[in-house]
Amino acid sequence: MPTPQRLQKILASAGVASRRQSEELIQAGRVTLNGAVVTELGTRADPDRDRIEVDGRPLPRAAGPTYYALNKPTGYITSVSDPRGRRTVMSLVPEVPGLHPVGRLDYDTSGLLLLTNDGDFTLALTHPRYGVPKTYDALVEGHPTERLLQRLREGIPLEGVLTAHAKVVRLGTDGPNARVRITLHEGRNRQVRRMLALIGHPVIRLKRLSIGPVTLDGLEPGAARPLTQQEIAALLQLSGQEGSTP
Repeated sequence: MPTPQRLQKILASAGVASRRQSEELIQAGRVTLNGAVVTELGTRADPDRDRIEVDGRPLPRAAGPTYYALNKPTGYITSVSDPRGRRTVMSLVPEVPGLHPVGRLDYDTSGLLLLTNDGDFTLALTHPRYGVPKTYDALVEGHPTERLLQRLREGIPLEGVLTAHAKVVRLGTDGPNARVRITLHEGRNRQVRRMLALIGHPVIRLKRLSIGPVTLDGLEPGAARPLTQQEIAALLQLSGQEGSTP
């Protein structure tokens, strides 16, 4: 007979959200078990026998672990759905139960976005303590000096907390503007845009080139492809979760 599992693990395994986000769903009273609202994180259930719903919707039947790389164009919301009816990245990838974006890219930012139905994989790649590197190319207003770029490398305060050390390379100029490549090991909200705005060189155009070993090579804007097993293993190793390779 199957051993009951913690409810947050069941939600994460079904791809509803990461385990941490699943805990927040439970504490917010958005999860029901056999018709009763559950807010206790220690609650256990059998996903094959119990009726589990999130926001009134039955838990999707868990598909096999699925991982995609998408070259996100601008003009798409990084969300499973949008109440305002805007286009979401889900229209660019196959329909898989529980599939969701790993982290976010702004509406007006393009480039590499990962999607999965594996909640633990999402946590491994988005939690700040894991530090999976992400590289961006930015076109910025004006020509930042080397002194200002060094400030970005050493860390600047965002909401009173210094950013982690970053790799920053000047790529060249484009008339009155400049091109800069930045590699971060953390992922605060709109971090690249905020960092560059703080040094007085706002972003005009931003594109994410890579996440760990995964790049945009061969992916046209709007196209998606499955991650290879080697890429998945490398991402998990970078995040310190190598023992979790699917």
